[in-house]
Amino acid sequence: MNKLQNAVNLIGRIGVAPVIRTFENGVKLAKFTLATNETIREINGKSVKTQWHSIVAWGKKAELIEKFVKKGQMLAIDGKLINRVYTDASGTNKKVTEIQVNEILMINPKKQAG
Repeated sequence: MNKLQNAVNLIGRIGVAPVIRTFENGVKLAKFTLATNETIREINGKSVKTQWHSIVAWGKKAELIEKFVKKGQMLAIDGKLINRVYTDASGTNKKVTEIQVNEILMINPKKQAG
């Protein structure tokens, strides 16, 4: 039951190529944005609302992302919300909410015959 307290499941497309950082101890960090779309029925028709999510992955998952994930690719993400605070270059404290990857599934759409 504890896993359900902070769980995020998303399916979307990568907005930009993942940024990979390798630390001195060899551990890798992958960061990227994921776009999810929601279709909303309005009085004058349908509209699509896009949400952008900041995604982070560590270790082996980051290594897999580095090798196989490209801009525009569709992914399914299982993760949890992480809130953190950091100080930027000007000395201002910034708050960030990110989704830390627990599991990732690469979704490749079927090619159409033609």
